[in-house]
Amino acid sequence: MIYTVTFNPAIDYVVEVDNLEAGMTNRAVGGQLLPGGKGLNVSALLNHLGMDNIALGFIAGFTGAEIKRSFQAMGGKCDFIELKEGISRINVKIRSDRETEINGAGPAIDGGSLAKFMEKLNALRDGDILVLAGSIPASLPDTLYSDIMKMLSDRQIMIAVDAAKDLLLNALPCKPFLVKPNVHELGEIFDVTLRTREEVIPYAKMLQEKGAANVLVSMAGEGAVLMAETGEVLMRGAPEGKVINSVGAGDSMVAGFIAGWCEKGDYSYAFKMGLSAGSASAFSERLATRQEIERIFRQLGECI
Repeated sequence: MIYTVTFNPAIDYVVEVDNLEAGMTNRAVGGQLLPGGKGLNVSALLNHLGMDNIALGFIAGFTGAEIKRSFQAMGGKCDFIELKEGISRINVKIRSDRETEINGAGPAIDGGSLAKFMEKLNALRDGDILVLAGSIPASLPDTLYSDIMKMLSDRQIMIAVDAAKDLLLNALPCKPFLVKPNVHELGEIFDVTLRTREEVIPYAKMLQEKGAANVLVSMAGEGAVLMAETGEVLMRGAPEGKVINSVGAGDSMVAGFIAGWCEKGDYSYAFKMGLSAGSASAFSERLATRQEIERIFRQLGECI
């Protein structure tokens, strides 16, 4: 079974505004409310690709109830822990001449709720896949992902980590199967500015040397780079298309890569599936459908 973890799920309020003007009253021309959070996006995309999975995490208050309701209405399976205090966050995603995001703060997770959650994770078995995705509330330590991985280290569980800065770095010594920073997050880790796929390669290699088996770097219009545990370096620019919504594109890449790996156990195929899924979601109003992903997959040539 595949499990995704989202410590900080959200309602994503996606608002469309013509010519956003700071400091002025702006009128929305469209909008939608969606269950959000990196792990939930991974789960939703895996569902589109026919990969059975369960979303884990924490919800609170009326916003948490809506996250659960809307996620299940989309066909998602979830096993959330409901917190007694606070509300799940609301993230505002403004689509205009350029995209702007305002991400809310999540509720504090108390020690008892965290202990219950760790019990759920401790029930994972050999052969399961675990995706640890996104930020965590400020009430939790930045060693949390590594703590989880240490707890599960006695089992053959394939773990992917999609997080930034210390949350990612602390997980590397536990040897995750996959890490997926974007190019800006990779640059922040090493205090450099990275623009081309060739510039990404040595820094992706450094993450691999710190413990990650595979390093997949998303680069928006520049495509992606994979530093595989076999020593292969796979890279390709993004396919042609109009970017409509970048929210969830990186999460889609993670889901596509995992689905591709589960299907064939081949890194070139998994990389192509990841790039196809990420691009298809960027070209869509919402997370891409299987048909949209398959169409992009057919457009891509050999990934070199």
